[in-house]
Amino acid sequence: MTELLAGRTALVTGGSAGIGRGIAQVLASHGARVAVTGVTEEECVQARAEGLDAYQLDVRDKDACIRVVKDVAAKLGGLSVLAANAGVYPQTRLADLDDDQIDFIFDVNVKGMMHVVQAATPALRQSGRGRIVVTSSITGNITGYPGWSHYGATKAAQMGFIRSAAMELAGDKITINAVMPGNIVTPGLKALGDDYLAEMAKAVPLGMLGEATDIGEAVAYLASDGARYVTGQSIVVDGGQILPEGPDALADM
Repeated sequence: MTELLAGRTALVTGGSAGIGRGIAQVLASHGARVAVTGVTEEECVQARAEGLDAYQLDVRDKDACIRVVKDVAAKLGGLSVLAANAGVYPQTRLADLDDDQIDFIFDVNVKGMMHVVQAATPALRQSGRGRIVVTSSITGNITGYPGWSHYGATKAAQMGFIRSAAMELAGDKITINAVMPGNIVTPGLKALGDDYLAEMAKAVPLGMLGEATDIGEAVAYLASDGARYVTGQSIVVDGGQILPEGPDALADM
């Protein structure tokens, strides 16, 4: 069977843990050569132990983004896929938000994402079939939740960037799209306890929470030749969470 991403080289920011690790694992399983970044050296050591090339990176540092992309392209023999996944999601009520918190989340989720896209564009252009996939969210784009107004604002900003960037990058045959996860099981979510996760799953029509690899499969599709005619778009991966009333919505009709 032909591997979906055979011959592709990919960089996954924030790929040393959580959803990013799931993305990296799936891309590798489909034949891509994969490098990841992590905020801490400890995360990178763990990723290397799993056979991934890992680089410590704070996406707020534009020069560091340029340096890491160049190193990855040199190590892997080019770069054809960027999964811009690095992000933060602190929960704070609107009344408690201060400028430092707002600046921090925008610096990482918006400016950081733009930094890595800008840094990767030359290598993606050279590949002749560049793919950029941003990990966005249903929060801020389709729905909202208490305590996530600043986070939702960054995710909406990402989509605004993607739609305009798609127009600019199209001439270089580079596509840029987003995946919008719903509730995905990550170490942070697991820390809330099994009872909490069970209650969250009840709000999902499919009756279960997603795995990081579910996001990875969507990223793999958007990174593949099969998605060559898809750009400036988003794929929601949420088990039906954004559907208004779940599977019983038509029961009384």
